[in-house]
Amino acid sequence: MRAQSTCSQISAGWSPQSAGLGFPPATRFELADVCKPKADGGTLEQAGVTEVVSSVYRDGRDVPHHLALGTYVVFAGETEYARRCFKEYAMLPDTSGRYAALYRPIHMIGLELGVSVASAALRREPTGAPTGFRSDVVATAKRNLKRGEILDGEGGFCVWGRQTPAARSLAEGFLPLGLAANVKLERDIAAGQPLKWTDVAYDATDLAVKVRREMEAAFGRRTVADEPVA
Repeated sequence: MRAQSTCSQISAGWSPQSAGLGFPPATRFELADVCKPKADGGTLEQAGVTEVVSSVYRDGRDVPHHLALGTYVVFAGETEYARRCFKEYAMLPDTSGRYAALYRPIHMIGLELGVSVASAALRREPTGAPTGFRSDVVATAKRNLKRGEILDGEGGFCVWGRQTPAARSLAEGFLPLGLAANVKLERDIAAGQPLKWTDVAYDATDLAVKVRREMEAAFGRRTVADEPVA
């Protein structure tokens, strides 16, 4: 079986889609039909990428049997036996029977994070380890922004975060969402456009900025060379 999509398992080796997360609405019973490649009737641009499903339809109605607090993975059965097991084990197959979904209804990140930190710090047991710099979260204008405005960061009124392939983010010099707070815009930015480092007046001596630049220097060259720019 081959993993197709999940909410956020970059450490498993999966990559973001070139346009980021699409948030397609889906009930838990529709996961396998929605989160499979477009070539097979789904919404993903290809296999082996990440996606998040929405618990609200585009018209504002609630999705029944949604997975607002859960996690999931959709995978393909590569043998007839595996595909038969989808039904025998009461899994959630798609209409073709080739794909199936597994899900957890609740993801208690606030409680699970502490256990993960303790495991890593006390027992030297990581619960997940990245295998490469594949994904970045880029600051994107929520509205038309004007030169001289001070960005208010994640959760504010100026920018939101778009998941972007790391190769593209580094190649085009996009500004990470986490560094888009309390910085002044140097030029006007149209709504929906990603911000770049050159669009803001940032403090190069800030610790977070220095760590980010060090990360780019350490992993950026290999990432850009190994992965195509979308």
